[in-house]
Order: sequence, then C-alpha cells, then structure tokens
Amino acid sequence: MPATQDALAIGKQLAELCSQGKNLDAIDTLYADDVVSVEACDSGNPDMPQTMTGIDAIRNKNQWWSENHEVHSGQVTGPFPHGDRFVLMFNYDITPKCGPMSGNRMQMQEAGLFTTDNGKITKEEFFYHMGG
Repeated sequence: MPATQDALAIGKQLAELCSQGKNLDAIDTLYADDVVSVEACDSGNPDMPQTMTGIDAIRNKNQWWSENHEVHSGQVTGPFPHGDRFVLMFNYDITPKCGPMSGNRMQMQEAGLFTTDNGKITKEEFFYHMGG
C-alpha cells in the first residue's frame, strides 16, 4: 500500500476512535512501541515533558488528560494525508479539573501531525495556542 493510502487508512481509524472517546484504544492499536509525542509548549511539569518517547509514556499522558478534564464535547476533522503523514484537527469543549484554568469551561482547538511507518504511528506533534 502506498504511503499516502496507508497514512489515510490509519488517520481514518484514529479519527474514528478519538471521535468515540477511545483514545487509549487508538494508542494500543495504532501506535508504535517507540512512538514520540511532542506538545506545542513545555508544561513546566517534569512528569509531563514537552517531548515524550514510548507507548507507555503516551498512554500515561492521555490517561492524565482524560482524568483532569471534563470533556463536554469533541469533534475530529480529517485526516488530511501527505505522504507518510496526516493531520487531524481537534475541537474540544472542556473544563479543566486542575491548574490555573480549573473550573473554567473553555474551547480548545488543536492540530495534530502524525507520522506513520509500517502501519503504525511513530510520531505525533501537536499545535495549539494557550493564552491570550
């Protein structure tokens, strides 16, 4: 299967699982064991570095996010494939349960750039802006 078709198929599966709130299922089935995740900014928390490597670290990051945010609704758009990569757009209506925005309902938009190899996601990079 050519790279664009492979990335498109993986992107469709990821979008479907994320739309259903099954992010951990997506990680378990679509991610490589040595996946790399890069956030747009450093949280300042040593337990949540900007760059994380390995499927267990990515699972833990996603588990933390779901435990610390009330998700009122979410929408996933895409995938938009390009070679061995694809982009998904995420729109969330959330209320953080901790941190400086705790208890404040907010809208969050995020783009995710995913790189694939041998039928698995090997890298995820997120783009968003937090703040005024």
